[in-house]
Amino acid sequence: MPSLLDIRRRVRAVKSTQQITKAMKMVAASKLRRAQERIQQARPFASQMQRVLNSLASRVDPAAHPLLDERREPKAGGRALLFVITADRGLCGSFNTNVIKSSSSFIVEHRDRKVALGLVGRRGRDYFGRRGFEVRYEQVNLFATLKFADAQAMAKTAIDSFVKGEVDSVHLVYNEFKSVMQQRVVVEQLLPIARTVFNDPAAATPIVEYKYEPSADKLFEHLIPSHIEVQIYRALLESAAAEHAARMTAMDAATRNSAEMIEQLTLYMNKVRQAAITREIIEVVSGAQAL
Repeated sequence: MPSLLDIRRRVRAVKSTQQITKAMKMVAASKLRRAQERIQQARPFASQMQRVLNSLASRVDPAAHPLLDERREPKAGGRALLFVITADRGLCGSFNTNVIKSSSSFIVEHRDRKVALGLVGRRGRDYFGRRGFEVRYEQVNLFATLKFADAQAMAKTAIDSFVKGEVDSVHLVYNEFKSVMQQRVVVEQLLPIARTVFNDPAAATPIVEYKYEPSADKLFEHLIPSHIEVQIYRALLESAAAEHAARMTAMDAATRNSAEMIEQLTLYMNKVRQAAITREIIEVVSGAQAL
């Protein structure tokens, strides 16, 4: 049985840990508020741009722009570039684990293709970096001062690799922010740009063709690379907000667990102290009776 002094030391240690987890929860909540505002501002534009570009890709010849070129089906082999977006720190529950599992599943499902990686975040870098994968892009400590220029650098790597024929497709794996309590892992194809599927060609509303001003070539030259940058930036913002939400939830659970542990240890300490007092009383009474 541990001594009374040992139990008191453990209670103090748990109380110190509780103060740390409570402070981390408050910091994460403060950062989440700002990150949530940023993603709510970015989502409408990114979603509308994706809808327009998907619709545009379904109406034009894939040869109209290199980023629309569907070179081969995934089953036929080739190469893929997978951007894995994780956090730089832990203590955020299963946030990093879920992304790493989904990335590993993607690699296993596409074992007939050579998958190169773009690693964003220290946790993903540490996991995949020592497993012998080809790494085309690597960035850590990005979320401390996240800027649109960071998304542009990632987009440049993706576009250059795709246009030069080094890869046949580019994908993103990240955590999408749904709510404070829920994050969803998303595996999204970035290149070539996905096409909108019209399920009912005989519908009453005909497919509308676009008119371009200026010319289609000039429009594609600026619009499509901007679309890639915007979608990567949205994914980074989603991951940042989801990380803060996951850390806040994890630290809140840790704070509650530490409170329960303190209560149990205090009860146990009182029992040990009462047992010691009872034993001392019995010893005094026994000594008095012996005299």
